[in-house]
Amino acid sequence: MMTPSARLLDALQRFNASHPWDHNAHYHPWLLRQLPRRFGRALDVGCGSGDLVRLLARRAERVDGIDADPEILERAREATGSTARVTYTLGAAPGELPPGPYDVITCVAVLHHLPFAETLTRFRAELAPGGTLVVVGCARDEDVRGLLSVPLNALAGWVKNRGRTAARRPVSMTAPTRRPEMDFSEIAGEARRLLPGVRLRRGFFWRYTLVWRAS
Repeated sequence: MMTPSARLLDALQRFNASHPWDHNAHYHPWLLRQLPRRFGRALDVGCGSGDLVRLLARRAERVDGIDADPEILERAREATGSTARVTYTLGAAPGELPPGPYDVITCVAVLHHLPFAETLTRFRAELAPGGTLVVVGCARDEDVRGLLSVPLNALAGWVKNRGRTAARRPVSMTAPTRRPEMDFSEIAGEARRLLPGVRLRRGFFWRYTLVWRAS
């Protein structure tokens, strides 16, 4: 028999499923604020449908997007159109990343699918001196912040879906998901070991942020 708290959590989860919204796009404005107004070459890892690639292309001389899903890459190419400033590559990180150096590397809600230390090490190697790495990652979140994210997620879903005749799941949320294995303390410890001076912060909606600037 379900307890009252379990029934409430189940109801919230069902509400969230029927009122989807793009948690990753929610962080795009913050991510862009971490970057220079203009920069040279950028790489978006796990680019999906290319939403962030197109935002980066407004500031960059060239943007490379890489993703392991050929279908979503085709959608990205269709949405982006023909431009020499944007290139989409089919491949899996970290082994198949296009070679740098890059002035900007971004990675949103993808790092928990990849070998953490190996991927950060590759990002560090491909970043140009003075370049910026920005990660919005997913952590195993089992404390009060994770619990608070459930009702906040429902509120955001209601606001963002208000006025729509039917809720439709964003394209960027259709990729297979994997539960994060590392909690925030584990992530922070490993990131600080690999990226001296890195800035990390926990966020809501089961996300954390990481910003590092290469010397």
